[in-house]
Amino acid sequence: MIAPAQSLVIVGSGLAAWTVVKEFRKLDDQTPITLVTQDNGDFYSKPMLSNALSSGKTAAQLVSTTSAAMAGQHGVKLMANTEVTAIDPVARTISTSQGKAAYSRLVLALGADAVRLPLQGDAADRVLSVNDFQDYAAFRERLQGARRVTVIGAGLIGCEFANDLIAAGYEVDVVDPGTQPLGRLLPPEAGDLLQRALSDAGVRFHWGTSVQAVHAHPEGLQLALANGLHLDTDVVLSAVGLRPRTALAKAAGLQTAQGIVVNRQLQTSEQDIYALGDVAEVEGHSLPYVMPLMHAARTLAAHLAGQAASLRYPAMPVVVKTPALPVVVSPPAPGVSGQWQIEARTDDVEARFVGHDGALLGFALTGKATTNKTALQKNLPALLA
Repeated sequence: MIAPAQSLVIVGSGLAAWTVVKEFRKLDDQTPITLVTQDNGDFYSKPMLSNALSSGKTAAQLVSTTSAAMAGQHGVKLMANTEVTAIDPVARTISTSQGKAAYSRLVLALGADAVRLPLQGDAADRVLSVNDFQDYAAFRERLQGARRVTVIGAGLIGCEFANDLIAAGYEVDVVDPGTQPLGRLLPPEAGDLLQRALSDAGVRFHWGTSVQAVHAHPEGLQLALANGLHLDTDVVLSAVGLRPRTALAKAAGLQTAQGIVVNRQLQTSEQDIYALGDVAEVEGHSLPYVMPLMHAARTLAAHLAGQAASLRYPAMPVVVKTPALPVVVSPPAPGVSGQWQIEARTDDVEARFVGHDGALLGFALTGKATTNKTALQKNLPALLA
């Protein structure tokens, strides 16, 4: 247990940052909070970015609460459109584009950047990624008048966008060096079923190859693939993963690995600096999903308010937003030994990953089998007990 924070500075304004604010204010309505963000700080649901097109939602319609309303409701000093350039752990200050700000406790909710591929060609700079509200607005603008969209990457975000784009009436190609959708999450039987469902909906998959170059073309763009083929398209969306924004922490001397390394109290290697969300790594776990973020925010809020709190991750299955075929997956932890046991039917797959002792360590469900999620989840071990 620690003494409550005397002043709290939060860098970031995504779901992680605002959830810490809300949870902390339930416990402490007096401590000054300053929230610093490089954008306008409006509150929106990031998971909706990959399935908002088919429902016709504009970027503005994704905002549930403006930053001014959030700041007023929770008693927050908002420093919007402000870049943080440095952290001084000794002086307990941050340097920003609006000057320095002091803190007694600092929370880094910096998020992650979309991975950018080193593509060649005179139109490589026209490849888009959608990682936040502003990206989505730019993507929607680029789609005006477009008919064909190519998605680079058949992972979770790539498949969700492909499904949403098809449902919105676009022609969709997906390029991936692998052999199936969600290759890191699903066994082949479940991946094959998802591919069939998306293909039946109209998605065209190009497996075992990658995009090498993007060229301007009189009728749009032309992609040069590694297998020698060329693909004509109007818009290119890259969805090949996220990279935690660790540069600011590294420059301040904080310990980093895949993300900013934190303990069960979300505390970094500097005792008065904390991190959570996409940028944080807890005992080797970097989980860019909503449920881990919510658990971390509640734990951190309690700790900052002076309560004894330690992060625990229960089993947290991921619901993939692919209406063409519902998918729920709780992948086994990296490095765990075991094997998949598959029950494959015509329209669904129930796959259980079991250890050598028969214990359930993960699962993947598609179609009607997703109704078994709750029952199976109860038998899974906690990620962080």
